[in-house]
Amino acid sequence: MLETLITSKTRIKLLLKFFLNINNQGYLRSLENEFNESTNGIRQELNRFEQAGLLLAESDGKKKLYRANTFHPLFKDLNSIIRKFIGVEEVLEKVIDRLGNVRQVYLEGMIARGLDSSILDLVIIGEQIDRDYLSNLVEKVEPLIGRRIRYLVFEGQDAEVYVEKYHKQMVLIFNHSE
Repeated sequence: MLETLITSKTRIKLLLKFFLNINNQGYLRSLENEFNESTNGIRQELNRFEQAGLLLAESDGKKKLYRANTFHPLFKDLNSIIRKFIGVEEVLEKVIDRLGNVRQVYLEGMIARGLDSSILDLVIIGEQIDRDYLSNLVEKVEPLIGRRIRYLVFEGQDAEVYVEKYHKQMVLIFNHSE
């Protein structure tokens, strides 16, 4: 879907990298390794995003560290588009809303690090979640989003321990208090 609107694969990778997880940041060379692309193409796109004010860059010695400008007027819109692109909105709408007592849902894995993947890794936190029903719903949603869904379900104190340990590698995509 997004590939028809944005023809640059590098641009899509950068959008995914920086506009899904606001904790993601990167240097040109690290992005070259992650994307397996030439620095020239990545540099051009980074410069465009920086000139548009969508990315912030700070010098770190001889290197530039890039991260999303969360105060840019288009940040929320880009975040929403990327969430729809990876299928998160569909999962929330078709699965999480129907499970009952879900408190939080986190995205983790490759996609949370800003790398496209055919697998959507979720951490679901709540009480009295019907795992059979969840499995059934996931099976129905996977073809709709074109990705395989893996999930972990935590209840009680186990959830707090897991989130505390891995919070920097996860993206909160649903919070019941919102």
